[in-house]
Amino acid sequence: MQRLRTRAQFQAVMAGAPVSRTAHFALHRIALPPPAATAQAGARPLFAAEDVWIGAVLPKRWARRAVTRNAIRRQIYAVAGAHAAALPRAAHVVRLRTGFDRQQFVSASSDRLKQAVRSELEQLMRRAATAA
Repeated sequence: MQRLRTRAQFQAVMAGAPVSRTAHFALHRIALPPPAATAQAGARPLFAAEDVWIGAVLPKRWARRAVTRNAIRRQIYAVAGAHAAALPRAAHVVRLRTGFDRQQFVSASSDRLKQAVRSELEQLMRRAATAA
């Protein structure tokens, strides 16, 4: 599993419509271009390896605290790594689309929040694997 690093990679994946959604997350995906197409163009390929690529977009609008964003990001990469074999060889971006209720999850990085995030991400990845 590879991680998205550059802005161009994120923009390419986010240009497409979401393939899977849950209450708080959306998963965007694009198929990787064939290696021959990028070699003919003479340009440096956007995705060097034909593998599962994953990235996370967590806006401050929906997760104000850095501790919360980092905890969610860790959960995204852990769950994606566990489901990498079931996901198609493509580039994926998990986007936080609404915030978690601060009344329900008072602590910035509680076990309850991590458990809620993980269960929702598991559901998102299962849906994405079946949509492939």
